[in-house]
Amino acid sequence: MDRWGKIGEGRSVRPQTAADGVTAILREAIATGTLAPGAALRQDELAREFGVSRMPVRDALRYLEAEGLVAIHPTRGAVVAAMNAADISELYALRELLEAEALRLSMQKQNPDSLRHAASVIEQLDRETDVGRWGQLNREFHLALYRDCGNRRLLDLIEAQHTASDRYVRIVLSNLNYRERSQDEHRAMLFACMQGDRQAAVGHLTRHFRDACAALLDYMISRNTGS
Repeated sequence: MDRWGKIGEGRSVRPQTAADGVTAILREAIATGTLAPGAALRQDELAREFGVSRMPVRDALRYLEAEGLVAIHPTRGAVVAAMNAADISELYALRELLEAEALRLSMQKQNPDSLRHAASVIEQLDRETDVGRWGQLNREFHLALYRDCGNRRLLDLIEAQHTASDRYVRIVLSNLNYRERSQDEHRAMLFACMQGDRQAAVGHLTRHFRDACAALLDYMISRNTGS
């Protein structure tokens, strides 16, 4: 359990089940790169390290498989899913589709408190030095803009895609020195929302996703070519 200690520190919400706890810690380890793509996830070994039976570990791996973070092979077992260009393109295209619609709906009846919260999250991101918090705060900002959309199922789908793309978001914000640019784009989105300019807000959001996706794809290409 030692290697998971730091990853599990500071959790304010107690997991409902053992499987929830294992899922949360493994998800964080994958997002931070502590568990690299291709790393084997052996049920017996994980159960021993977490001090649980194999069943919660098996359930956790199934949850993470559904999120696209783990690949389970019939004969080779579970491994951390690889990062690839197709996955990045699909995730960002889906996020653009879902979140643009949520923003359009939300701006029809946006509560000023939602915009104030989004502004406060931008300020938190400016101050935050812990890279591990950047992805969480980025998600909080986006969801603050959408929470008045009136469609809970749509928000659930968006949250699922944020979870699946978390490790990519962290790469964009840290490895690619993209945080300042991302923050400028966040401010542009927020300003358009405050002005009630739906077309501009959705336009900024769309470019935000497309630019981040392009930066990630360039990063993947440079890694694969070794340049």
